[in-house]
Amino acid sequence: MIHFSAALPMADRPVLAGISRWQKFAKTHQEGQMINPFHDYEDARIQARLINPDLEDEDYGMPVQGSLTYIRGQKAGEHITGEVIELCKNIVEVGDRHENGQYTVTFGKLFKTYETISNKVVGMLMRARKHKLVHFAGEMLYQGRDDDVVITLFKAPEEDERIKAKYWKRQK
Repeated sequence: MIHFSAALPMADRPVLAGISRWQKFAKTHQEGQMINPFHDYEDARIQARLINPDLEDEDYGMPVQGSLTYIRGQKAGEHITGEVIELCKNIVEVGDRHENGQYTVTFGKLFKTYETISNKVVGMLMRARKHKLVHFAGEMLYQGRDDDVVITLFKAPEEDERIKAKYWKRQK
């Protein structure tokens, strides 16, 4: 970085300010390129991390914490979790409670109730199954064909300790 004496004539100061802004931009850009996997930056430490990533690292494949991508992902995850909890609440409302604390409802009944709320009921059911909140037969449910498939909710959201610990507090 070039440093100039403050004793320069006034006419040269706007030029110096422009040079200073450009150097700041160049430095910021160079720092950004250090983590860009598509740039041929020569820093061996960063290149080694990009070329040979640690697959066991818990952050592997994740956006940099604090980045806009990370923040958007967190917000999306919270939104989807809220929708899954709403789905579980709807199953409690329209389903039948059994002595073991589980609730069951047919896909046709749930779809008919849920279609005015959201058009993503199948996706939310798959997400809830992934987190072992519900069970149903088959890979995918289709309206009409699978109306008689029984969906089992293992516990009401208020009773599920995993949901209470992670998400339920946020919903109240």
